[in-house]
Amino acid sequence: MTLKLYYDLMSQPSRALYILLKASKCNFEANYVDLRKGEHYAEGYSKINRLQKVPVIDHNGFLLSESVAIINYLSREGVIPETLYPRDSRTCALVQEYLEWQHIGLRLHCAMYFRVKYMDPILFGRTPSEEQIKGYEQRMVSALELLDTKWLGRGTDFIVGNTVTVADLWAACELEQPRMAGFDAKDKFPNIATWWVKVRQHFNPYYDEAHVILNKIVQKEQKTSKL
Repeated sequence: MTLKLYYDLMSQPSRALYILLKASKCNFEANYVDLRKGEHYAEGYSKINRLQKVPVIDHNGFLLSESVAIINYLSREGVIPETLYPRDSRTCALVQEYLEWQHIGLRLHCAMYFRVKYMDPILFGRTPSEEQIKGYEQRMVSALELLDTKWLGRGTDFIVGNTVTVADLWAACELEQPRMAGFDAKDKFPNIATWWVKVRQHFNPYYDEAHVILNKIVQKEQKTSKL
């Protein structure tokens, strides 16, 4: 089997997929695509992914983008262990239920807060107003409240029962993104705080490996804010 992963660890789903493949002991070829340099817009990369995004896999010549589609496919191909992506119909459906919700329910709001507060000033020189930041933060906090109470906080350790799954990994990687913009969900949401530690521990050392650059940015921003 030849599996190639095209990724950038600044991308939330890229990190999640990278960690998942590492944790699954999959011998894959890692192909770094530098989003900050615009490498995803290069003509050669557009032949790999017509949407010019990451992550993408090339599995024996079969190209596939969109991280949820990728994990569905890799599960059917036997690449991902059943413990992380259950094959039991009902348990699998519960994992899918969360992943379907996350696109608009969590990812959108965390990503937009990060983009407006952190990325836009760097890329485009646009400084958002305090009112704009507050609006995006309020929407993100509402989404985090749902994660904290409706998906977690139901008497189980993880999103789907007491066993960690890809649902937990995808959620955890999303929550890392706002940290670069100065917002850490564990400081405000107790269920998220407890759960997040368990997810990180389960997927280490790969979880920390995938977040080295992100954590350096967080530390740099924290030092700057204290000056």
